[in-house]
Amino acid sequence: MPMPLVLGAAFALLAVMAGAFGAHGLRGVVSERSVDVFQTAATYQMYHSIALVLVALLSGLALNRRLLGLAAASFVVGILLFCGSLYVLVLTDVRWIGPVTPVGGVFFMVGWALVAAAGLRR
Repeated sequence: MPMPLVLGAAFALLAVMAGAFGAHGLRGVVSERSVDVFQTAATYQMYHSIALVLVALLSGLALNRRLLGLAAASFVVGILLFCGSLYVLVLTDVRWIGPVTPVGGVFFMVGWALVAAAGLRR
């Protein structure tokens, strides 16, 4: 299952870049609250990038690959919706995107539940 590993590494790289941009490029440009929101997005992106790498590693332990694949997909969607909506909100001040954020959070929760289910099904 190499795709979660590749995506996890790519998203982790982007999380580091986003974190640096938020810490250095946004200070003085947007409000302190907006910088905090941007950093929250980068932090959650990193957590779930690592989760994708974890899923790739767990697939080698004879866990249910279907559940792990669904978990990986949930983490990717969560990163795109949760983190992506926060990045867009801070960078563009487009307010209608705000309701997308909790949907991404639900995908994160579903992903973790699927990892747990894969462990229980072993």
